[in-house]
This record gives sequence, structure tokens and C-alpha cells, in this order.
Amino acid sequence: MEHEVFVPVPVERLREALADPARVARALPGLQQDAGTAPVSGRLKVRIGGHSITYRGTLGVSARDDGSYAVEADATEARGSGTVKLALTLTVLPAEEGSTLTFTGTVSADGRIADLPADEVASATTRLLNRFAEHLAPEPEPEPEETSVEPEPVLPVSDPPTSHVPFAEGDFVGGFEDDGTLPPGAPAEAAHARRTMIGRSAEEVDHAPPRGRYAPVPAPESAGGGAVLRWAAPAAALALASAIVVGRALRKRH
Repeated sequence: MEHEVFVPVPVERLREALADPARVARALPGLQQDAGTAPVSGRLKVRIGGHSITYRGTLGVSARDDGSYAVEADATEARGSGTVKLALTLTVLPAEEGSTLTFTGTVSADGRIADLPADEVASATTRLLNRFAEHLAPEPEPEPEETSVEPEPVLPVSDPPTSHVPFAEGDFVGGFEDDGTLPPGAPAEAAHARRTMIGRSAEEVDHAPPRGRYAPVPAPESAGGGAVLRWAAPAAALALASAIVVGRALRKRH
């Protein structure tokens, strides 16, 4: 037999593949390789026309001094007594945009394959050699292009604005309770009582709830009337003290 196959692969790559038994085994389509055996052995299913025959055997590829390769195979039917023996010479020559592989030699077989039509056997053998040559040194897959991704700029985080402006009189309902002045001619007891009440009122004012954006969330109504009494007590005390002062002043006049 003689068969020629063109592959778009340089001669150097094909020779490197033929020198590696593992790559030769991978090039055989459908080969189920046996582990721990050399050079190439296992099971191979061959489809001829409408028939399939599975062979178990070995394949060897060795380089010759003239630059060619000796390809030898010996296989037996997995379910039968038929055998196949192959002795080929493989020549690798450079060609335009690739290489040419030429197979020459003899193939002998008996068993089931001998009962099949000769043209179908020749077609199956040619197809097997073509696929072997195409898978021997395939074109490497292009590496993905590296794209540089620029990191997104990190915006500076600024602290929320704070206000250090002291409370003004308008921040409280009704303003401050007293400005510290006394009416002209008021007695000393009235001045003392008024200073005492002013001090208490100022303390309460310091803890008064602010309004506007500083106003706290109002408490639920079910919380009770403690908050109302808290702010009503200073006003009641002021009214009581004022009544006492006025009463004393009237008694002194009479």
C-alpha cells in the first residue's frame, strides 16, 4: 500500500511528535491505551463499512538512519482469532505551508476483516492514517490576550460635617427662662429666691431638648407623663416662689 497525507505543520514538530510514544498514542483515534505498557498498546475499534471490529495489540514507531520511520503493528481480534500485521515506512518531507507524510508498506490480515469487501477495507485504512497524521501534531491553541484592567479610583471618604455652634435662645421653646435681672426696689429675700430659681432654671435649660435638625425622635405616648412633669416642675416652682416673694413684699408695705 501507499498513501500520502498533507498536514499544515512544520517538519520539526512532526519529528518531535514521532519521537514521543505518548504523543503517538494520543494521535491514534479511539485508542484505549493500557497503563504501564510500551511503546503503544491497548484496544482500538475499527469501523469498516457497516461493521466494527475491536483489536488488541501494540504499535511501535522507530527512527531510521535515512530520516524515515519504521511503523510496525501487531493486533488480534478482541472477540475472535483474526489477526492484523502492519509494516510501514513513514517519510516526512517539507511542503509549502506544511509537511507531507508518505506511508508505504504492507498490511496482512485474516479473520473477520478478510471476509469484508476490499474497497471498504482500503477506505477504512486510509481514513485511519489521515486522522493519525492530523492528530500527530495539531496546531497549538492561541493563547488568550492579556488585558490589563485599570483599578477604579478610590474616592476619599470625608467625615460628615459637624457643628460646634452653641445653642441659641431660639433653639428652645419660649427661650431661656430668665436673663438674671431683677425689678428695681425688690427686697433682698426676693433677690435670693430669684437667684436660686434662676440657677435651677438654667440647669434645666442646659438639658432641654433641642429643636430643628438636632431634635430627637419623640418618645411613644405610652411612655407616660414623666417627661411632661419634668419640664413643668421648674415653671410651677417659679410661679410658687414668685407668689411668696410678692406676698412678703405686700406684708412689709402694710
